Amino acid sequence: MTTSSAETAFAGDASDALAWCRSYTRRHGENFTVVSWFLPRELRAPMFAVYGFCRFTDNIGDDPDAAPDQRLERLDKWQADLERAFDGSRPQHPINLALQHVAADKPLRLDPFRRLIEANRLDQRKNRYETFQDVLAYCDLSANPVGEMVLQLWDIDTETDEGRYRVELSDATCTALQIANHWQDVRRDYLDEDRLYLPLDELRGFGLSEDDIANGIRDRSCPEAFREMMRFQVDRAEAYFRKGERLVDEVPTELAIDLRLFTDGGRAVLKAIERQNYDTLGRRPRVGKLTRAWLAARAAVQLKLA
Repeated sequence: MTTSSAETAFAGDASDALAWCRSYTRRHGENFTVVSWFLPRELRAPMFAVYGFCRFTDNIGDDPDAAPDQRLERLDKWQADLERAFDGSRPQHPINLALQHVAADKPLRLDPFRRLIEANRLDQRKNRYETFQDVLAYCDLSANPVGEMVLQLWDIDTETDEGRYRVELSDATCTALQIANHWQDVRRDYLDEDRLYLPLDELRGFGLSEDDIANGIRDRSCPEAFREMMRFQVDRAEAYFRKGERLVDEVPTELAIDLRLFTDGGRAVLKAIERQNYDTLGRRPRVGKLTRAWLAARAAVQLKLA
């Protein structure tokens, strides 16, 4: 079942839908497969459903074979099917059928799922961000909902003052991960989708223009002013990681391992940028498989011994 066939009715039951999500995630979610090692067995299938939704939604929004208006039409159909998962009628897609089954047992709320779809709509309409506050508003649609889904899936309070504090910390981690990926993918986003997430007012503040970005990508060269600007952005992302890592002490050990893994993985991206002397125009900084595996093992050992 492809992103273009989200409206095709799925004939199986909830257990078939959960199995479909597991298979889809294993095909498309290498990083999630590593994370799933540390999940309690009873949460693996629900997490496959949530991850499958996030990945499928992003695939619709980034489908290289579809024009923006076609992606928007598919996102509308995708949201209509999502709504069925929460209004008591039968969804047509196995991911949403699986979510309906999970939501019967876990306090999943519709809002984070809607916001993630809206982020992908925004990607069809907007490809430049004037200020960092604009970037943060995008992160509140594209990244922060994922952390909220996970907290709800673990049945961790998010409604009281203490719960809202947990959401604030989760949002900091998710925002840090999002902007770290944006800084890593400056070249790829610009070439593949004509998207630039670096705040334009901050580019100007460092004496840069969009032409400098385009020329640097074309010539695989990096102005010194860009390196200075990217150092500032990396330091900013690290500050969000520092704030968000307080959540590790607020959640069960198994979830804390995953949080630590995501945080360490995001910091590894920042380190990769630093190793390239903050040049993300000439080539994309990479974090190798061995590094990711080592980070996973370290996170598990650190928190199991804590």
